[in-house]
Amino acid sequence: MEQSRPPVEFTVRAILIGLLIGTILTAANTYLGLYAGMTVSGSIPAAIVSMGILRGLLRRGTVHENNIVQTVASAGESVAAGIIFTVPAMVIAGVWDGFPFWEVSLIGLLGGLLGVLFMIPLRRSLIVDQEGLVYPEGVACAKVLQAGQVGGGPMRAVVASLGAGLAFKALVGLVGVLRGTAEYAWGVGRTVVYAGTDVSLALVGVGVIVGLEISAACLGGGVIAWLVAIPAYLWQNPMPEAEPVDAAWGVWSGQVRYMGVGAMIVGGLASMWNIRHGIVTAMRRLGRGLERAQQAAKRTDRDLPNSVVGPVFLAAAAGTFVLYNAVTGSPWVALAAGVAMLAASFFFVAVSSYICGLVGSSNNPISGMTICALMFSSGILLILGMSGASGMLGALGVASIVCCAAATAGDTSQDLKTGHLVGATPRLQQLGQFAGILAPVFSIAPVLALLHRAYGIGTDGPDALLAPQATLFASIVEGLFSSGQIPWGMVGLGALVALGIVVLDGFLERSGSRFRAHVMPVAVGIYLPLALMVPVFLGGLVAEALRRRSAGGGQGGLLIASGLIAGEAVAGILIAIPRTMLAGIQLPVPVLDSLPVSLAALAGATVLIYHFAARLFRNGS
Repeated sequence: MEQSRPPVEFTVRAILIGLLIGTILTAANTYLGLYAGMTVSGSIPAAIVSMGILRGLLRRGTVHENNIVQTVASAGESVAAGIIFTVPAMVIAGVWDGFPFWEVSLIGLLGGLLGVLFMIPLRRSLIVDQEGLVYPEGVACAKVLQAGQVGGGPMRAVVASLGAGLAFKALVGLVGVLRGTAEYAWGVGRTVVYAGTDVSLALVGVGVIVGLEISAACLGGGVIAWLVAIPAYLWQNPMPEAEPVDAAWGVWSGQVRYMGVGAMIVGGLASMWNIRHGIVTAMRRLGRGLERAQQAAKRTDRDLPNSVVGPVFLAAAAGTFVLYNAVTGSPWVALAAGVAMLAASFFFVAVSSYICGLVGSSNNPISGMTICALMFSSGILLILGMSGASGMLGALGVASIVCCAAATAGDTSQDLKTGHLVGATPRLQQLGQFAGILAPVFSIAPVLALLHRAYGIGTDGPDALLAPQATLFASIVEGLFSSGQIPWGMVGLGALVALGIVVLDGFLERSGSRFRAHVMPVAVGIYLPLALMVPVFLGGLVAEALRRRSAGGGQGGLLIASGLIAGEAVAGILIAIPRTMLAGIQLPVPVLDSLPVSLAALAGATVLIYHFAARLFRNGS
């Protein structure tokens, strides 16, 4: 029955708290995505912190107000994911010298707005009517919000783990007690064998969140690239005159990582094929969804009206034309690119939301969608005669906004699912998404500039942030629009590997196996360094051990993992400040350079994460 008096939801207090949390999460995801090539959803951590502030400190607030806080807080960090996967490619490809504030902010703003706008007519079709779409993060967040006792011990656990992550990162990046990467390689005949791991609690935390199935798939991709493809390549080609570790990295950087390109393309197309019926259904229901949104009698079924959606959409479309005209210098090319972007954005918003409903935001193949959008836009621009820097800018400009829209749509769909479960008002959540985009998006360009000056993004520096997706996209546009060379043989080999995984996954599905062979995590594992995948897998083992012990222990692992990720990300940004502003300072200050100590520290910390997570929610309390 409809409540006679609507609940307290969209308050100034909720918006301000959401923007504060969202700005921190945006900076954290910016660092984590550039470092590890993956981001994590901020909805659940934001909901927990919101509960701690509203219920724990202020002694007030309702489940609906907390829902608005997490909706606002998670919006900015989803836009950050879209930007860091694409915009650094413009710097890596040499078409930008840095990260211009207004251009970067406008890309994030336009992509974020389109992601929310296109989800409004799709909300009922995908969130309400499609019972087969679970939206796991949305359901989990709803459970957190409904658990009124969240606060106290759980909040202390988040704060303590945040401090632990910060301190651990300081031992790596500030004083140099632990190695950032513990690695070794052996020369074996005409080839090399590599082994290594990043010493990072944030990556262990990522593994705890995504679970054993996905983390094992990521590690499997790393094994394919580093323990199979690299030795095989060196066996058939001249051995470089370099140390074994450097030889392995050189072959991966110049050749083997492009297997990930082919695997991601196949993975993205396979994902779209699997959801083809749902997309067609959503498109057919689009008109009726808009009509119902206008005429809905219930508060819980009321979207933003066309009087709001229409003008915002027209403003976003006009802003896109202005942006593309500025970067390409041609109104006709800007118009063509803008039309291509709008069509691709709507399609991939639907795809992104549908995939999130099936496997969750953490497994959403944004990279695969962006590759398809990049190839699509590049083909149009090449037909129009674009080449060189202007062609690369145009193609990356389209891909960047599509990527931001798809990432934002995934977050929006999870938030709307949470709202649907707790009885929230959709139009207020949609307003909250707009508010959450408008503020944090303007913090991304300064953070990118700071990190680039301090570490280097996609460079060959020893402490550089790898920005794997952006490096991949830069390589693609360089190969298409300039004299850059793409090892198409490796791309094709990666596509064949991915096809084999798709076939294996189909067999596992038909056999009823609990574990599946998801192709996109394997593709990411191929494209990323093996050292990143090892701690992620350790986190997956922790998650599986906690799952078998109790459901409550799994919740404790989620809380601690969220704190570790946030703590290490905050430490990385704080360490970047003296590295940038204090000339002549060398960080980390060398204290100890011991491979055994670094490995022991990572192993010991992983055991402690399991121990404290299990204790935190012992017996499900």
